[in-house]
Amino acid sequence: MALKRINKELTDLGRDPPSSCSAGPIGDDLFHWQATIMGPGDSPYSGGVFFLAIHFPTDYPFKPPKVNFTTRIYHPNINSNGSICLDILRDQWSPALTISKGTTYCSRFYAEEVPVRASLALMMCVVVLLSICSMLTDPNPDDPLVPEIAHVYKTDRPRYESTAREWTRKYAI
Repeated sequence: MALKRINKELTDLGRDPPSSCSAGPIGDDLFHWQATIMGPGDSPYSGGVFFLAIHFPTDYPFKPPKVNFTTRIYHPNINSNGSICLDILRDQWSPALTISKGTTYCSRFYAEEVPVRASLALMMCVVVLLSICSMLTDPNPDDPLVPEIAHVYKTDRPRYESTAREWTRKYAI
């Protein structure tokens, strides 16, 4: 089941890719993908290209993929190992998520780029990547992986944005 679903997502992604991100398998291993996300223009990550690793479990889509940044990034919800604190990758994961539900996570920034089909075909890879894009613009400092960065975000936003821009220039350009 997992392989069939991953193949379908790969086909759909190739047919109708969003402009803010891309993803595909590494070599012949359909369970291990590399993805890229363009830093949102209205964020301190603007101009950056961020690489992520995606590992699909054998019981996908019933269990979420493991997604982590391989590009260093200064963000309260992403730690130094690239782990991501995002609800749809944890307790809010559902194999029944559709594009229409997924756009609620990223409608403010990327809804126009989400490929919407009459059948609302499942493309969880796109939903996950666009949700991460949204998180770059709108961090959640109340559920941080890096409390120190969350504290800076809450108490000294200019310093947070300056550091995030500096890391973007250093690691993502």
